Amino acid sequence: MRILITTDWYEPVVNGVVTSVVNLRRELLQLGHEVRVLTLSGNGVSFYKDGVTYIGSLGAGVIYPGARIRTALASKYIDELLEWKPDIIHSQCEFSTFFMARRIGKKLGIPIIHTYHTVYADYTHYFLLNEKWGRSLVAAFSRNILNKTQGVIAPTGKVADLLSGYGVTQDIKVVPTGIDLCRFGLPVQQAERASAKQKLNIPETDTVLLFVGRLAQEKNLEEIIEFLAKMNNTAVTLLIVGDGPNRASLEQLARTLKVAHKIVFAGMVPPKEVAEYYRMGDIFVSASQSETQGLTYVEALASGLPALCRKDPCLDQVIIDGVNGWQYTSFEQFHAQFTAIIQNGEDYRELSAGARAHAVSNYSSAAFAARIEETYIKTIAEMQGMPEGHYVMSPVR
Repeated sequence: MRILITTDWYEPVVNGVVTSVVNLRRELLQLGHEVRVLTLSGNGVSFYKDGVTYIGSLGAGVIYPGARIRTALASKYIDELLEWKPDIIHSQCEFSTFFMARRIGKKLGIPIIHTYHTVYADYTHYFLLNEKWGRSLVAAFSRNILNKTQGVIAPTGKVADLLSGYGVTQDIKVVPTGIDLCRFGLPVQQAERASAKQKLNIPETDTVLLFVGRLAQEKNLEEIIEFLAKMNNTAVTLLIVGDGPNRASLEQLARTLKVAHKIVFAGMVPPKEVAEYYRMGDIFVSASQSETQGLTYVEALASGLPALCRKDPCLDQVIIDGVNGWQYTSFEQFHAQFTAIIQNGEDYRELSAGARAHAVSNYSSAAFAARIEETYIKTIAEMQGMPEGHYVMSPVR
């Protein structure tokens, strides 16, 4: 079938939405489908390249971190997609490209499936001071967008419940986002690991707590730094991979708590190199409660890192206590579980093996694409009023 994926972000941007779209597109192509992407360019210029249509845009970070809005007229490029005649549209963002998706969907009479990636209620502090108003606005906005689709995909039960609470009436299907496990399943070479730690001035004997993600207020990384300070003279280094608006305040907090020497800010890392940093870590940590799924959690597990993360409903099927890590609710739990993980080598190896096994069995990009494909087939059949699997589909050219 012909599948159009619409997203406000795409390569070379690095975030969870882009990772999900890139993996989905690759796997759908391998399944034999014809796939195009409609996205926004990083400037005011529109162009088409290698199956991706880029529409000129302008930064709009005041609305949401990294947000962009369309500035260029897209008629020529939309007309080309209309002539291509996709069978279904899979929207990934709720802003500019969603409205282009709606235009194409209406013209062709085809369904739109939408994946809800971001819990915007956790980001309203960027543009509203009143939290209650912000959450009400997010609920109304999300309900208005999603009820204009023919189906919604949520990456976790937490997000599905949230959307139901918003009053979304469309069918909501829970499909965990998949990752390219081949990149993260490579065995750790101790010589390579030691060399990498040395380059970052991490003591060879230190346990490395690893965080990967955007450095922003909603990630609550302050909590991990405060925990590090409470752990006194423990031989541990916190390796932070990523960048963002909160970096300067995190660095200041580290200096204030006198733990700056125990923290390495690696900054933004090219996507192809991220797996190398996972292999440097011993335990993956996060205190965020703003995730819809958190692909970095899954990447860490696939890399064999036990996880030690603040308890959150989105992690209920991701981090299984005692199997691939632990969820904590207090510093006392964090410290006790950290100590338990590192004290016994055999226990650590079991948690590491459990982390890899859980990721492989639940989060492969191939399994993810197969479930999405199944959703497409069902949705198209329902819209055409035909039995599933008997819908009329454009031939792949």
